[in-house]
Amino acid sequence: MALDEVRGMVMRVSVIVNPGAGAGRARRILPKLRRRLEGLGVEHEILETRHRGHATELARRARDSGCGVLAVLGGDGTLNEVCQAYIDASGALLEGPPLALVPAGTGGDFARLCSRRGAAITHEFDGWNTATLRPLDLGVVTLNDETGAPFHRAFVNVASAGISGEVDERVERGPKWLGGKAAFLLATVTAALSYRNEPLELEIDDRPFYRGPVLLTAIANGQFLGGGMHIAPEADFADGLLDVICVGDVSRARFLNLFPLVYRGAHLGLDVVRAGRGRRVSVRPLGTRPILVDVDGETPGFLPLTAQIFPSALRLASA
Repeated sequence: MALDEVRGMVMRVSVIVNPGAGAGRARRILPKLRRRLEGLGVEHEILETRHRGHATELARRARDSGCGVLAVLGGDGTLNEVCQAYIDASGALLEGPPLALVPAGTGGDFARLCSRRGAAITHEFDGWNTATLRPLDLGVVTLNDETGAPFHRAFVNVASAGISGEVDERVERGPKWLGGKAAFLLATVTAALSYRNEPLELEIDDRPFYRGPVLLTAIANGQFLGGGMHIAPEADFADGLLDVICVGDVSRARFLNLFPLVYRGAHLGLDVVRAGRGRRVSVRPLGTRPILVDVDGETPGFLPLTAQIFPSALRLASA
């Protein structure tokens, strides 16, 4: 479907902007985006986020007011917040407008996959003239808050548990001027020096998949996490399946030695790595230590978790 056809059905593009994304990169891109939309004659509104969770509020408001396209100017975290507008409190799907992505974040992992497949609107915005709508699967994960109460969180890229939660916290505390890849690389190496592999139990589609100490388990709709680590190189965000990558009880020394392979997606054949695929995944801790869960670069809660995929739940405006 061409964007001209989309315009025929709707009247407005709502652009949700995280002005602080990418150490201010989104703020620098915004004037160019305004000029491009005005030049194309696209009716639009600019909605800037003010606090954590605000992008979800803005997305729900835009959806309820009849917005035709939701464009996200920000990073993986902003996109994740916007995706929460497509589920209700019980984790059920809600109807909503197509998504467009203008990447400007620190990690940019989902945008990295989109750009490989010609599915992201870049900061040049040339894609608006010939955009099509592509199906995008939506993952929904059920996990626990700090009190042990379960809640639901949508994701479009990767949900993971293990060292990734500690890496996220280090990146959040660290300097953003390093850039996404350097920030996540530094955080991963420093976290590996102190992280202790935790025993977990994994099931895929209610069948046992892995039981034992784990460095990282990733439940992937997209392919990248951590600022460019190619953790799930065979994942497809429109195949109706979740790819599960489990890095088992690897020592610190071996992890640091093998770590570069992850950036090339060359880790799947290692003896400490197991890969599977399915529509429903559960991860349960076997120890007593709380284990943070990473959801699209954010750490909203803790294990245990159950993740499921909703095929073609969203539509992505693509170049």
